[in-house]
Amino acid sequence: MAVSQKVQTLTTLLMPAVEACGYELWGLEFFPQGKRSVLRIYIDNPEGVTVDGCSVVSHQVSGVLDVEDPIAGEYLLEVSSPGWDRPLFHLAHYQRFVGSEVSLRLVAPINARRRYKGLIQAVIDNTIELGFEGQVIRIPFAQIDKANLVPSV
Repeated sequence: MAVSQKVQTLTTLLMPAVEACGYELWGLEFFPQGKRSVLRIYIDNPEGVTVDGCSVVSHQVSGVLDVEDPIAGEYLLEVSSPGWDRPLFHLAHYQRFVGSEVSLRLVAPINARRRYKGLIQAVIDNTIELGFEGQVIRIPFAQIDKANLVPSV
């Protein structure tokens, strides 16, 4: 998954603040949108994520952002749980959810498709092996634009 330099910088900057609140920084998304950008932070914890927990992390992260000022102009900060359809940001996330169903959107088509939905079979080196329509498709991690777990019913 191609990660922008801005996302890498923000992740490095904010991870200690999130961890100090007792949460894992699951991932973050940054959407520069003209006058007002959006910074969406996903936090996780084995005991779950509460509204109060999101508030505490939001307050802590806001302090860091105010001091370091890494985002030009106005921005909206959103802090939330990854949810049941959690986005997958890192190879370790795919490894953790081997055997789970995932929906993927690719940067460029593989076998004339940009969207796949299937079971994560394995993670080998920087490649996700996805069970799709009775076959195993090998998808380089760098080719994944967006990925979310598909909640099981």
